Amino acid sequence: MTSPAPAAEPSRYAFSYLGFRFYWLTTLLTSFAVQIMSVSIAWMIYDLTSNAFLLGLVGLSLFAPALLLILVTGLTADRFNRRAIMAVCLVVELGCALGFLLFSEVHAHEIWPIFGILVALGTARAFMNPAAQSLAPNLVPPQALANAITTNASAWQMASIAGPAVGGLLYGVSPVVAFGTGAVLLSFAIICVLLIPKPPARQSHQATSLETVLAGFRYIFSNKVVLGAISLDMFAVLMGGAVALLPIYAKDILHAGPQELGFLRAAPGVGAIVMALVLTRFPIRDHAGKLLFLFVGLFGAFTVLFGFSTTVWISVPALALVGASDMVSVTIRETIMQLWTPEEVRGRVNAVNSVFIGASNELGEFRAGTVASLIGPVPAVVIGGFGAMVVAVTWSVLFPGLRQQRRLDKKTA
Repeated sequence: MTSPAPAAEPSRYAFSYLGFRFYWLTTLLTSFAVQIMSVSIAWMIYDLTSNAFLLGLVGLSLFAPALLLILVTGLTADRFNRRAIMAVCLVVELGCALGFLLFSEVHAHEIWPIFGILVALGTARAFMNPAAQSLAPNLVPPQALANAITTNASAWQMASIAGPAVGGLLYGVSPVVAFGTGAVLLSFAIICVLLIPKPPARQSHQATSLETVLAGFRYIFSNKVVLGAISLDMFAVLMGGAVALLPIYAKDILHAGPQELGFLRAAPGVGAIVMALVLTRFPIRDHAGKLLFLFVGLFGAFTVLFGFSTTVWISVPALALVGASDMVSVTIRETIMQLWTPEEVRGRVNAVNSVFIGASNELGEFRAGTVASLIGPVPAVVIGGFGAMVVAVTWSVLFPGLRQQRRLDKKTA
């Protein structure tokens, strides 16, 4: 009697799964729209005000809703259809894009409406990020999750390459054209998210209580490797982030225009996508913890190099190396968090992670803008880069379990 043929091994490549392909397209289109609008908003605000502090306030406006709603957004992602949450949030983002378009069309000189729209956009992102991050593990098997995270990050980085450059060019033609393009891309993103196959329904038998609401915090703070990974990224990028100051560098230091600003914004994405391709071909299989700390340190070092630069020919490669270093840390951090987190609390854990990411990105922009308004843009970037290196060394001492982590799979730690 012949034995049955062994079951086929699930593919380790995320694109083998239909749901992930639509998910990836949603990420690409949304990120492209966000990048176009981001570079346009930054140039609009600085062109109207020449105020570095207001550039930093953009980041704070986007971050505050995620912080204030953290206990609600994660529970929402765990209790309701994550695909539906993403669709609703994208509709709100589309409304924000149309709001920016209307503001640019009327040629208003009061900038407070911009910040009102940014708060609405930040609220939509606060609900969307935990749902989107939690949906990915439902679309691919565990064997393909690391590849899915790297591949999905590459969609964001591809948008980071082309989006700012296209945004700068479109804004140079007309702000209406730039924001209108963002609205069209978001419309297609809504269609793509609705084409994602509906994941299996999740039933939670936990009553809503303070204990269930705080489950994400409890899990993260009880797991030192996960806590170390996400807090390392938060404090490193909080210190080393320089994106908010790129309009100042483009206009006042490099003496360039919105097109060159687009290239500066695109440079980190170029480095990141190249690194993503390398990681796809040669995934991290050993010494993950040491590589994480190494590349966070390099992220800070290349930020310092950019800070001292006075020419586009040094600034662009330096920012590309910043992006490449960040891609390694993102891949390691996100893979550890998604593989180690139980499904029933994944939304709440991702909500906390989204706040950590927001603190590193948007709040980092606020830090950079505030410091630049006090001591100038160059010292603000350079000090931040050195600060990121200090964070890498400090965290390697505070979290020895993370430093000693060799594999991304918890069972082989």
